Amino acid sequence: MAITLALIFRQVVVALFAGIWLGAVFIFDYQVVGGFFRVLDHFIVNVLTERNQVQIIVFSFLFGGMVGVITQNGGAKGIANLITRYARTARGGQIAAWGMAFFLFFDDYSNVLIRGNLMRPITDRLRISREKLSFIVDAGAATVASIFIISTWIGYEVGLIEQGLRMIGSDQSAYTLFVRTIPYRFYPILTLILVLLIAWTGRDFGPMLHAERRARLEGKVLRDGAEPATDLHEAAPAKGVTVRARWINGFLPVLTILLVGMFGLYSTGVDALEAEGATGYGIGEIISSADSYLALLWASLAGCMVAITLTLSQRLLSLSRTMEAWVQGLKSMMLAMLILILAWALGSVTAELHTADYLVQALRGVLSPFWLPALTFVVAAAVAFSTGTSWATMAIMMPLVIPLANTLGIDSGLGPVDLDRILLGVVSSVLAGAVFGDHCSPISDTTILSSMASACDHIDHVRTQLPYALVAAVVGIVVGDIPTAYGLPPWISIAVGTTALIAFLMFFGKKVVPNEVHVARD
Repeated sequence: MAITLALIFRQVVVALFAGIWLGAVFIFDYQVVGGFFRVLDHFIVNVLTERNQVQIIVFSFLFGGMVGVITQNGGAKGIANLITRYARTARGGQIAAWGMAFFLFFDDYSNVLIRGNLMRPITDRLRISREKLSFIVDAGAATVASIFIISTWIGYEVGLIEQGLRMIGSDQSAYTLFVRTIPYRFYPILTLILVLLIAWTGRDFGPMLHAERRARLEGKVLRDGAEPATDLHEAAPAKGVTVRARWINGFLPVLTILLVGMFGLYSTGVDALEAEGATGYGIGEIISSADSYLALLWASLAGCMVAITLTLSQRLLSLSRTMEAWVQGLKSMMLAMLILILAWALGSVTAELHTADYLVQALRGVLSPFWLPALTFVVAAAVAFSTGTSWATMAIMMPLVIPLANTLGIDSGLGPVDLDRILLGVVSSVLAGAVFGDHCSPISDTTILSSMASACDHIDHVRTQLPYALVAAVVGIVVGDIPTAYGLPPWISIAVGTTALIAFLMFFGKKVVPNEVHVARD
């Protein structure tokens, strides 16, 4: 109900509330009126009592405050001017936005918020639609964080894998198995390749093609009547003060966030390992054990302090104007945070209804083990799309599909090599399918944050991104999940998949404009 109403009426707050209310009616003995009040006192209030979720909200608000300051003190414009020296075309701007994802690999939330806010002035100047920016931002967040061997995702994913391995009596290392599944993550890998191909060739298709032509030919980065998830306005400088666009005023606060964030990951990871009695550990174990949300809180607060200090020390804005800019940045996050809270509440509804458990259990006893990786991807995608969360999907499915793959394989008489290959396939399919479903879902937190950071209409972002995600997913299943279960090396699948994406773009994609548009710097 929530997804349908969001796509039809483009009012995501109303749609989410309606979905939560319908679930509450089912859960609380079909009380129509009572379910309405349960939305607030049971689901939304419970969401706001979760420590990690409150930390995400506080981090987002603080990050918005920092962006508000560097937007009004000329720092953001200075960075835009600097990067635009090298990204002077729409192709260059898109490739720059894509490439930045790999420098922010350690956390998907930071990846989204930093890239979207930094690249927005640049892509606006290059007449790249907000829909395209939000797609590039979203496509490089969870995909990158989920396949890097060091990120805030690792501890969570390895913990789930270890739980499943214990259930089948396996003594192999969960972290080693995690690393071995990376080449089998066909959706994240092919999505990153697809973004680069689209940027390089200048070809688009579907609703994105119309959005890009509107932006490039008419100069409208947003469609008429769009409602951006954020609204940051650059205020006029204080009387008698001329604000210069200095890139250092935007770069230093962002660098502070990165450095303090990495320090926070390191320190909290070491503390956690020492509390467990560990004596020898590497950087991978440290990051995996870190409290990423606490590190993000420290980082966002430090970024705010540096941005405010730079502004006041150079007398770019008065103290009152600086604080106004900071508060305006906080306000710009309000709508996105409201949507995020409602999305989490809807996820709680689906958890209480055990929707995902039913979807997974329905597969038992009806599958050949060689088809299990592909079908696991589909089910994980459906669960993540419906619930809007990849992490909950992984938590639900991993302890179920690992024993399922082991049981089906043994029942079919598979040898150790085939059993190992099926195990790699199902584990990677859970992780990749969860990212795909989360990537497509209008109620996903990273999808919402991508709209927010890019200042794009949220439903426009979902509508334009969905065809691209589906193409990468279908190619990944056909040339990846199915043939690798029968023994094809994953690297061959990636090469064939890349070729298939190129052929698809050449056949179905169309040039936005005949020639690349060059835009002069201010």
